Amino acid sequence: MIKSILVVCIGNICRSPMAAALFAKQLPGLHCRSAGIGALIGQPAAPYSIELMKQCDIDISDHRAQQLQSWLCDSSDLILVMDIEQKQHIEKQYPTTRGKLFRLGQFSQFDVFDPYKRPRDEFESCLRLIEQGVADWVKRIDSVN
Repeated sequence: MIKSILVVCIGNICRSPMAAALFAKQLPGLHCRSAGIGALIGQPAAPYSIELMKQCDIDISDHRAQQLQSWLCDSSDLILVMDIEQKQHIEKQYPTTRGKLFRLGQFSQFDVFDPYKRPRDEFESCLRLIEQGVADWVKRIDSVN
């Protein structure tokens, strides 16, 4: 049974906060949070991320970036990353994550590119990938919970 999800990207200000917020909205009984491999610790979510989430009726304006740490990995039932390189990095750094660490785009076989410092349309394209990955995982989680 999955009770907690950790979504990881690099800086924890663009992709992972959006994905965690979407999971929290669609799976309200689960504990959803996010972190970054190279987090911009204490920074708010990117302005376009905040804007796009507002359009989804989700407020992430209180989000502050946090660094991925072993306790976050240990306390999460499912850890989702944006690409294969992040997965390999985390498996090497935190071997206990094996078996519960996957890509967000696992089922549709895609990576979620980093829109950091890119124009709004890139954030919109990124969000569409995140929404697809979240939808795929929500179906899977609902089937096992």
